Amino acid sequence: MSLIGTRAADAKTRWSDMARFGLRRLFQLRLGVLGAFLLILLVVSAVFAPYIATHDPYAQTITQRLVPPVFLDGGSWAHILGTDQLGRDLFSRIVYGARVSLIVGIGAVCLSTVIGVSLGILAGYFGGLLDTVISFVINVMLGFPFILLALSLVAVLGPSLVNIIIALGLTSWPVFARVTRIETMKLRDREFVLAAMSQGLGPIRILHRHVLSNLMAPILVIMTVEIARAIIRESLLSFLGLGVQPPIPSWGSMLAEGRNYILVVWWLTTLPGVAIFLSALGINLVGDALRDLTDPRMRRS
Repeated sequence: MSLIGTRAADAKTRWSDMARFGLRRLFQLRLGVLGAFLLILLVVSAVFAPYIATHDPYAQTITQRLVPPVFLDGGSWAHILGTDQLGRDLFSRIVYGARVSLIVGIGAVCLSTVIGVSLGILAGYFGGLLDTVISFVINVMLGFPFILLALSLVAVLGPSLVNIIIALGLTSWPVFARVTRIETMKLRDREFVLAAMSQGLGPIRILHRHVLSNLMAPILVIMTVEIARAIIRESLLSFLGLGVQPPIPSWGSMLAEGRNYILVVWWLTTLPGVAIFLSALGINLVGDALRDLTDPRMRRS
């Protein structure tokens, strides 16, 4: 066989191996594809809520109160998922509730990421007394009951969209701090960090160029998981009346409003609960897929 023919055969074999690897990885991450679909559905609902909603989520029609969903007897296509106790369209309120959940989830996680990653990197890189103090604060925060701390913060700040973001952000940063601290302690003794130190680079440049850049993958995975947790926690606080205040559509407040009718009008609580479940499930599946894609051990499997 000629040299050209041999090279062509080798190239064909490599492309074949790459194709099989890609198909195998796609099959392994099929749940990640499902999660991405659910996440895209959540984002589209939040961004294009005014165009997707079939009714004004605040409009009350008492004569149309407690209309069942279209798939039940007595349902109407005018209200696909039925109406609540005030005659408001449930589908429209769930769609607008996605906007609240996504804003709270992203906002709270961004705040907790900035705080946790900053403290974790400082503790892991410099060590000493600073590491001792930050580690003590992390352990105290992790041992303190979340619900009590969040309720206290919301009670002091007052229930509102901005305050719920602040409360969730200030109670979620220890997870980021603990992970980044451990990873930074591993990175500070690596050859490329020691080489940067020997060249006279300052701590800020080393932390930015060589440490933080190598922490982006685990930070991104944690962020996806924490967004799902923030959505659930926001729903919990809204259910207790300390989150987003009515009449703003929130999945948690919708659960609270429908709990008195749960035995006779089950869809008032079930449908918002399903929305919370699918949103958290989709984000968690995407987080698992990102972990698998960024883990070298998974790439070698």
